[in-house]
Amino acid sequence: MKSKTKALRWRKLLIHLVLIAGIGITILPFFWMITTAFKTQGESVQMPPVWLPSQWKFNNFMDILSKPTFVQAYLNTIFTTVITVVGQVLLCAMAAYSFARIKFPGRDILFLLVLGVLMVPSQIFLMPQYLIIQHMGLLNTIPALFLPNLFSAFGTFLLRQAFLSLPNELEEAAMLDGCNRFQIFYKIMLPLVKSSLVALAIMVMKFAWNDLMWPLVVNTSAKKMTLAPTLASMISEYGSNYPVQMAGAVLSILPLVILFVLFQKQFIEGVASTGVKG
Repeated sequence: MKSKTKALRWRKLLIHLVLIAGIGITILPFFWMITTAFKTQGESVQMPPVWLPSQWKFNNFMDILSKPTFVQAYLNTIFTTVITVVGQVLLCAMAAYSFARIKFPGRDILFLLVLGVLMVPSQIFLMPQYLIIQHMGLLNTIPALFLPNLFSAFGTFLLRQAFLSLPNELEEAAMLDGCNRFQIFYKIMLPLVKSSLVALAIMVMKFAWNDLMWPLVVNTSAKKMTLAPTLASMISEYGSNYPVQMAGAVLSILPLVILFVLFQKQFIEGVASTGVKG
């Protein structure tokens, strides 16, 4: 019995050591990025590597914030991300509620077509989306950045699973009280899937905030760019000035980190509660 308990302890210890090593490998690049943002240029390329700066300097952040293109890209990213998150969560919630709770002819076939979008690489849609934006006369504009991203097949699937997990008695009771479909959707169903809505919002924000390819496809003007392409262009602009580049990278991930820290509980609950019902 003692030998079995001892073996179990060693097994748990080994598992924890592996997990700690995995955490260290994950955190190390972020730690290096943050500390490099406060180093001098000499310390950033020194060999052997300097893990902590001798003196924490904030001038790298001042240098990157003094660039009008970076500030404009930051504002563009905030605006497009907010529009994308609000629009996609709202449209996906309405579509998901329709597929989950309203019976209409061809509902299952339409949902299969929506799921079919998930089976196709997103790069295939670049050319059709570009042609649509071109025919609308929206090239080199801010709306071109968020219009194709206002709907998501994955978001519809995620929220549909959340709506399916709710009991039918809620709708029946609301109808008996005189509520119409919109009131049931807005006042009863949406609050009950709040965790899934938050989870989807965080996923959409991460995608919209870090989008690199689509802004480069539809826009050529630096004033209409978002953060990801702007940070990529800094590699050639600043060369080996890694502290300034890392300062820009730290500023770019800061909103996402804050958002996840504030809503991590809802995010985990939302993903876990979708289940497999359908």
